[in-house]
Amino acid sequence: MTEIFFYHLTRQPLDKALPALLEKCLERKWKVVVQASAPERVSALDDALWTYSDESFLPHGADAEGAEEPIWLTTSDGNPNGAAVRVLVDGAEPPDLAPYERALVLFDGHDPDALDAARAQWKTLKAGGHALTYWQQDDDGRWRKKA
Repeated sequence: MTEIFFYHLTRQPLDKALPALLEKCLERKWKVVVQASAPERVSALDDALWTYSDESFLPHGADAEGAEEPIWLTTSDGNPNGAAVRVLVDGAEPPDLAPYERALVLFDGHDPDALDAARAQWKTLKAGGHALTYWQQDDDGRWRKKA
């Protein structure tokens, strides 16, 4: 069964929090698919991953390119790079998560619609028998397990 981690963003926006989580995945040699709900968000994340750090690089591609990169940005429910981890942002609806070792759901804690969407996803995934974990950023931006 896929492990599912919910990440409640309270101190950093998505484009600042996501790179650190992606780096952790790559350290574990996991390929990742990041699914957003709109092409504009894919484009913004693509730009953010190119510029988030002068000392680091996250090899990634997006829908308009080939699928050979270890991090893939998309709006679709496919898995073109054979990823072990699925990241869902902006309320993107999860595809069948069975092929994945892990799924990460990141949501903006300052957006009431994002909170409602995350709660609905939690209920649906919990009812599907998945093991869920809830993480929230503390005052220093570190992740703390809450449930």
